[in-house]
Amino acid sequence: MELLFTMIVPLTIAAVALYGAGRRVDVYAALVRGAASGLETLARIVPALIGLLAAVYMLRASGALEWAAQALAPLMESLGLPPELLPLMLVRPVSGSAALGVGSELIARFGPDSTLGRTAAVMLGSTETTFYTVAVYFSAVGVTRSRYAIPAALCADLAGFLASAWAVRLLF
Repeated sequence: MELLFTMIVPLTIAAVALYGAGRRVDVYAALVRGAASGLETLARIVPALIGLLAAVYMLRASGALEWAAQALAPLMESLGLPPELLPLMLVRPVSGSAALGVGSELIARFGPDSTLGRTAAVMLGSTETTFYTVAVYFSAVGVTRSRYAIPAALCADLAGFLASAWAVRLLF
């Protein structure tokens, strides 16, 4: 069984190549065209990503995230969320790598089996890096006005944060 799981990706690639060859498609030329298209997409989205990641790291380095966490602690407690999770909640919609850093700090400080550590892990798994996703996908297809996409996605993130805390309290 382990061999099957190890071979899933190579077998899938082989199956797609054989299917394309059976349909008389020049598989190598299609692969090269796809790679070129991927590089063009990368060239369009890299500037947005660089600006986004630079802003996140500046916020963390300046201490603005910690200040916001202290200012919003009473609101967090009234919602039933530990205030220590606020830096994670603020950075998660912007950057996945920064959120993983904040999450690993929380887990290292409070422990992986603590309520706070479990809640941080569930939040990381059940929410999205909204601004990163919007920057990548909207810039890749040339969308300039996001309209309601960002507010709706941020509402979904908030629902994910609240549901994560609720689920951990309920199940553990």
